Amino acid sequence: MNRNTHQYRRRDLLRAAGTSAIALLVARSAPAAKRVMRPNILWITVEDMSPNLGCYGDKYATTPNIDRLAAESVRYTNVFATAPVCSPVRSCLVTGVIATSMGTSNLRSQFPIPEEFKGTASYLRDKGYYCTNNVKTDYNTSNASKLVKACWNQCSSKAHWRGKKAGQPFFAIFNDMVTHQSRSMVMPYAQFARNVQSKLSDSERHDPSKAPLPPYYPDTPITRRTVARYYDCISVMDKNTALILRQLEADGLADDTIVFFYSDHGAGLPRHKRLVLDSGLRVPLLIRFPKKYEHLAPAKAGETIDRMLSFVDFPPTLLSLVGITPPKYMQGQIFLGRSAAKPQTHIYAARDRVDEAYDLARCVRDSNWLYVRNYMPHLSYNQPSFYSDQGEIRNDITALAAAGKLKTTAQKHYAGPTRAREELYDTANDPHQINNLAGDPKQAQRIEKMRKLLRGWMADVKDMGFIPECDLAGRIKGTTAYQLARSDTPPPIERIIDAAELVGSGPKAINEQIKLLQDTDSAVRYWAAVGLRAIGPKAVLAAGPLAKAMGDSSPAVRVEAAWALVDLGGNKKALTLLATELEGSNQRAAVRAARALQMLGEKARPVLPAMQRALKASARRGDGPMFVRFALTPAVKALTKRS
Repeated sequence: MNRNTHQYRRRDLLRAAGTSAIALLVARSAPAAKRVMRPNILWITVEDMSPNLGCYGDKYATTPNIDRLAAESVRYTNVFATAPVCSPVRSCLVTGVIATSMGTSNLRSQFPIPEEFKGTASYLRDKGYYCTNNVKTDYNTSNASKLVKACWNQCSSKAHWRGKKAGQPFFAIFNDMVTHQSRSMVMPYAQFARNVQSKLSDSERHDPSKAPLPPYYPDTPITRRTVARYYDCISVMDKNTALILRQLEADGLADDTIVFFYSDHGAGLPRHKRLVLDSGLRVPLLIRFPKKYEHLAPAKAGETIDRMLSFVDFPPTLLSLVGITPPKYMQGQIFLGRSAAKPQTHIYAARDRVDEAYDLARCVRDSNWLYVRNYMPHLSYNQPSFYSDQGEIRNDITALAAAGKLKTTAQKHYAGPTRAREELYDTANDPHQINNLAGDPKQAQRIEKMRKLLRGWMADVKDMGFIPECDLAGRIKGTTAYQLARSDTPPPIERIIDAAELVGSGPKAINEQIKLLQDTDSAVRYWAAVGLRAIGPKAVLAAGPLAKAMGDSSPAVRVEAAWALVDLGGNKKALTLLATELEGSNQRAAVRAARALQMLGEKARPVLPAMQRALKASARRGDGPMFVRFALTPAVKALTKRS
């Protein structure tokens, strides 16, 4: 940040604040640099936003304040979330460990993590930093309250660095929710207009007719209005960011503070959030270094860096910036300062269950290519999701898909009934990832390399996401998923992934999957059942083994086997089993059963009374009941409407 920039910003501030603020500003700014010997760190974290900012070349965006910040910052172009949804990301940011390593890759799974993972900010706090979080935590673990207590001097909607002692360095996070999916898509438009859009003048509001539609969206009035709405949210966020930066300046702390600005994952719009494509993972990152800490910067203010970064790199880098050696359990690399590691060539990400929608996908990306492995390719990218389906754009796209009115390959890629097991994209020439090159013989060598890299990463981090939550809960009694994977008797992760690799192989895998239904490990049996269900009608040869699997000790296996049998021929015993699991005491099994019955549609009618009872019971508090409610609300509504 140069001297002219500081003078410009102070002049604007003083004009607005008046003479009383001038005295306050002079009094505060003069001694600040002398007192603070270590850098303050400010993280401005915004929600559900891709790099749709003017400083990233988006001409439709109106972001003058962030664009000004970018001119004073190092701007990163290859930064990726570790997951395309918030909770698994935040569990990584607070610990420095990938969610799949800790069993926290499913949304709000609430599994414990090792006690030694006390939280990144706690290390700064132990060194005298004043640490605040305003306001979101969402750490996705039953240890959340302990993490909050260890990390934060203040953690609330009022948390601010202003509570610190004179001369005390601070680490402060401000989480801005205004770009969250709830605002950009889900809440009724009238509520959005009242709560968000009203903060913009008429001239600042985005014209839907000029909205830039990505090729995977149909051009409809609803789509255009939603995209414009998303950009309106960004404009309000831009104003909010300016307010925080003005407060930093007013307190005389800008010259002592390194500022991070980033989003927690991609936009909260269809085909963005929840997908391990660039639209769900790629985020903006700006880092502003004051003059006294320019030696920590990798480039000059206003310059661009194309280094590959993942969120798992943020915690060790934060600690290193303030002179703390990161704990050995952290899995990322330091990317700033004298201890910066050599740039990595690849980043990785994972998607598992989100709310009631089960899925499992992994990806690896280098600077020009993205490889995605879908382990549930029989499911649509646009599979039902109660929360997202409250957005009018989701209903619009789903209705057009059902009517066969989606016209292009790009549109069908998102809203089609299934998806490819493997996806490979040339991101440099195909930024929207619409031309899947996985089947191109010319890319055979590349895709084989990416497969091996991804598989190697899953082995290295000991990916526990392949074990269904019902089973993992039983396996980790008295320990944690992270510790279990590193114990003397770990789960056979490699064999489990081998079983998952068969899903989507078609009828040729039937015999192998029938054999795996008898495996000694329940997660292997689970993936065998998933694979047989994915085959569809041609899996009739497995009806006998699937019927036997309904007596499995694992509820996840029982539910998958029953689901497959109902799909094959309306098996009454299978429906009864699903109803029993739905009303049983195992909440994780109940969510699975609720989802199975929802997806079965009309075939679930014989157990509608059980579904209605479970829906009524789901009014109680808790994530499990909520996810049951998410699955059963549309299912019961559809069945009662048709009766």
